[in-house]
Parts: sequence; structure tokens; C-alpha cells
Amino acid sequence: MPRPLSQAPHISGRLPQDHADRPISQADAPPVSTFAPAPRRHAGRSARAWKPKHVYFTAAAWQEEHGRRIAERLAKLGVEYEVMSANRLPKLGGATTRETYRKAKNTLAIVNAPAGQFKLTPIPPSADWQFHLAKGCPAHCQYCYLAGSLPGAPVTRAYANLDQILDNLAAYIDPHRALTTFEASCYTDPLGIEHLTGSLSRAITWFGEQSDARLRWVTKYDDVSPLLNLPHNGQTRCRISLNADWVTQRLEGGTADLEARLVAMRKLTDAGYRVGAVLAPLMPFDNWRVDYGDLLDQLRNTLDDGADLTFELITHRFTPGSKEILLDWYPNTSLDFDEERRSKKLNKFGSHKFVYPREQMKELKEWFTERIARDFPEAEVLYFT
Repeated sequence: MPRPLSQAPHISGRLPQDHADRPISQADAPPVSTFAPAPRRHAGRSARAWKPKHVYFTAAAWQEEHGRRIAERLAKLGVEYEVMSANRLPKLGGATTRETYRKAKNTLAIVNAPAGQFKLTPIPPSADWQFHLAKGCPAHCQYCYLAGSLPGAPVTRAYANLDQILDNLAAYIDPHRALTTFEASCYTDPLGIEHLTGSLSRAITWFGEQSDARLRWVTKYDDVSPLLNLPHNGQTRCRISLNADWVTQRLEGGTADLEARLVAMRKLTDAGYRVGAVLAPLMPFDNWRVDYGDLLDQLRNTLDDGADLTFELITHRFTPGSKEILLDWYPNTSLDFDEERRSKKLNKFGSHKFVYPREQMKELKEWFTERIARDFPEAEVLYFT
């Protein structure tokens, strides 16, 4: 049995059971890379490393070993922090919605994951289970899926009780299945805060010791250097969120550009990682076929033939609540929120979201699946939604 991470050396919906996520043995595990070959593409515009203006540790988080590791990282980066005397954060709101947004987006809170998070929930079709390294994200995506999903101001909260979070996952590994998958990106972009927390590296190391569990995470950032020499043993699939330049340049503030993300993906494959392209959110803007065709051409030119690659295709959608929040945050957005051009889709709880009409969804699905099958014959489209 692998030892719990707390004893390991310090290092600073269910997916189809198919060839793309087959279990591997130590004998055929991809080797750990000891170098980062020069990428085929120029570097592009990297995302600026987030340096929050306000950092708070709750009293309980400060007592955690991983909390202290985060504090050490912050000190080395010259980021000041405050340790609270109790487990409450200071008031983070402002006089206006915009002021609250600005303050929250510049704030990192180090807290403990509450007890309820240790009872994991399924997350089809992405993975068998979801767990959380953090909640919140420093990026400024104008379609942000966290708007309306997380209560309160959009503060980024990283969890200090990480060792307990990872040790808890063992209870959810199904001994009757070859592989159990875990998604770590439902409510955060873990790479966007990795330089501050080190949590993603620690999770990758833990999963590298499991023969029957796989980690999945996704990012819009590009600094993968801390991950390249980790003993991942092929048990992590690193997915990069990709979109056409029209979307990336206008709607994804604070993130790496497309060129830099593709370079990051190449580095990850060279380091032996399984990779994935999350094409999201897909939007049928003017000339979308040309722009998305260019994106897929660039991806094809980035990766070697036969790279262990999957695709996830996610169209843009929004709820009435998220629309209201996002228009408060980004009043001048060029994102299309016209409900008359959408169809209503009800969920099992009786609420609804706005999605593209059926014919438009059919057109998107057919074009992307046919184009991917042509250009990436060895890759698999895991789902379209």
C-alpha cells in the first residue's frame, strides 16, 4: 500500500474505461522527464504569476503542515500575509459590486476544507469523483462558470488540510474497477495558484503512488515547470483549456494566450504526462469554423503523432443568476447573453440554463467530431455538452 502523503517526502461523470485511460503498470509507466525540450512553437504570451494583495490564514489553517508550507512559499515570493486569531476571514466586500469584485480577486484565503467536502460527489462525465484543492480562481474570464456557483465574493480559497484531503481519496478508489478517476478542477484553476500553494504538485505525487486511481485537472495557465520532474507515473491527465483567439483575447483576462498554452501542453507530453484538450466554451461566432480550424491546426502542429490525447467539447451556457453576476462584473463584455437566441434547458432541480438551440448544437457537434476524427485519429472525444 502507498504510504499516506503526510509521510511522503516534501515536494516544493465517469470516463469510459478505454485505451485513453487504461491502467498502467510500473513497467510501462512513462518515464519522469529530467529535461524540458525546446517546444516547436514560440513561447507566446505567458500568464503573469498572480501576486495577491491580501492573504489571510485562518487560525486552523495556520496549524496545518501544508498551511505552513504555503506560508514558506509566500515568504520566498515576498507576499505578505496575516494570520487570523479565529477561523473567520475579515469582511471582504466593498461599497459597490465592482469594488467587491476587485478586492476579492486580489485576495487569497488559506482555510481548511470543511467536513462536508470529505464526502465526495460524482462528477459525470468528467470523472468518477470530484475533490477540491481550492475554490476560486485569479483569472478574469467573462463567462466564468464559478459565477453563481460559489457564494459570496469571488475570493480564492486554498485548502491547508491538503494531506487529509488526499488521504481521504483512498476510500473512494473502487477495488472492483481497474481505474477510478478524480477531478480537481471543478471550482478552481490549480495551476494558476500553484506557485503560491504547491498543492497541485503534491496531488500529482500522491496519485503517482496509486496504481488504480487517476488525477484529472485543467488550466488556462502555462507555467508547468514545477510539474515536469514529478514522479507522476502516468497517473495524471493534464488538460489544457483551449479556445479560438477571438475568445482567448477578448474574454479570458489574466490567462496565458493560445501559443503559450500549446507550448505548455508540449512540455507536459515531453515529460510523459497524458494530456487533454478541453475546448471550452465553444461559441458559434462569425467565422467560427475558420478560427476553430486554425486552433486545431496549431494543436496538430504542436503534438507528436500518437500523443496520449483526449478531447472534451463544452459549449457556452449560462443561468439567469450567472448572467446577472457576470454583467455586474463585466458590464462592457462582448459575450453574447441574448436569451432570445438560446434554448432553455431544465435541470433535475427545476432551475434552468440557456444553451444554444438544438440545430446549432448539432452543427457544432458534427463539425468538431468530424474535424477531430480527421486530424487526430488516435485521440478520443470523451463527451460533447
